Amino acid sequence: MGGIIKKPLYIGGEAVWKEPTIDVVYPYNRQKVGEVPEASPEDVKRAIDLAVEGQKEIASLTAYERSQILYRAYEILKERAEEFAKVITLEVGKTIREARTEVMRAQQTLLLSAEEAKRIYGEIIPYDAVPNGKGKVGFYIRVPAGIVAAITPFNFPLNLTMHKVAPALAAGNAVVVKPSERTPLSVAMLAEVLYEAGVPKKALSVVYGFAEVGKALTTDERVRVVSFTGSRKVGDIIARQVGIKKLVLELGSNSALIVDKDADLKKAAKKAVQGGFALAGQVCISVQRVFAHRDIFEEFVQLVVEEVKKLKVGDPMDETTDIGPMISPQDVERIKIWIEEAVKDGAKVVYGGKPLSETMFMPTVMTHVPRHSRVCAEEAFAPIIFVNTYETTEEALDWVNDSDYGLQIGVFTNNLKTAWEFIQGAEVGGVIINDIPTFRADNMPYGGVKYSGIGREGPKFAIEDYTEIKAVAIDLS
Repeated sequence: MGGIIKKPLYIGGEAVWKEPTIDVVYPYNRQKVGEVPEASPEDVKRAIDLAVEGQKEIASLTAYERSQILYRAYEILKERAEEFAKVITLEVGKTIREARTEVMRAQQTLLLSAEEAKRIYGEIIPYDAVPNGKGKVGFYIRVPAGIVAAITPFNFPLNLTMHKVAPALAAGNAVVVKPSERTPLSVAMLAEVLYEAGVPKKALSVVYGFAEVGKALTTDERVRVVSFTGSRKVGDIIARQVGIKKLVLELGSNSALIVDKDADLKKAAKKAVQGGFALAGQVCISVQRVFAHRDIFEEFVQLVVEEVKKLKVGDPMDETTDIGPMISPQDVERIKIWIEEAVKDGAKVVYGGKPLSETMFMPTVMTHVPRHSRVCAEEAFAPIIFVNTYETTEEALDWVNDSDYGLQIGVFTNNLKTAWEFIQGAEVGGVIINDIPTFRADNMPYGGVKYSGIGREGPKFAIEDYTEIKAVAIDLS
């Protein structure tokens, strides 16, 4: 795209440039590609001051008017899709094909939110169903919660920001966004699109920074909803410091895939590789733990390795590249250490297992990984999967549920009873039958249990978190 991309803070729609600045680095070659100002707690306070006014402005719009604004934003984003994709590749390091898919999904999230703006319903309350309700009729309505603080991660900077911002605006809230300091450029561009489409400027701000900025945003008493996607560690900090607020947390996983003995093994192997190595494994529902029935274990591992060998690792801007870099050299070193630890404990590296460069890691397949190893117990967020054996459904469920996380699982089976046992028994937010846990449709209720988080995303379901219920009773006696 040429040159350094510079994006300002957007404080209630006003572009602000200041020092110091944060460099945006292309993970593939570690070269600087962008720059944004670092916000201060005072900037956050100013954004929230304006959001108080902006929330009244956007709430005063009709559902139709809010819907039309989001439809216009959808059209603008469609026109600028390739520009967004290239910027996402530069700041995230995902392949250009993956970036285009993200932009396409962000368009759909916008469109779904535009539609849901017109479908925020209430319900009749049968007051006469209780003794003291005689003579009373009524209903409840949903009203905007107020100000939403949205903190978003590096791996899907556009679509995961869209999953917070678009439903919040659709419901009549003001939003202050803090994107990952690693990937602020596409979020700034999104704000520009929304302003152009007609979002009241005071109703949307974008601030960049680190923990101090995040704390100033999430602990302000005027913020009613905090929506965060990121690590369990940071989510735990936020949950402890925000006070009495509505909280939506999406904190990742070590997602499992079960391959039954009657499964289509070629399809399962191909899908497992797609789900394990997309975005170099840096996806919260990335395939990480695979459990293959002992009768088909050897054949399945061989099929997986054959598929992995087809993957091309390299320049994300190359149209033929399948796997790009990890987000930082520190993450490459981290997963290298995790693999070495697992091998010492008895795991086997079947393929890969080594860094290719400062930020590139070879796609890796392991087997016989013990439960306590970090490769199994924690979120790898790296281009690695392992395959272990199981004998019974009960044993597989024990593996699945022996985790602090519970986001989604995938199950390949042609046995309806087996599928139902996993649907009922898995402690997760989503069960995907005959596909991988990495499947996500942007209109589904998406989220997890245990340390995978609280609440659900997907525009219809997010709006439930971004609205309050107001009950109405009328005495007709």
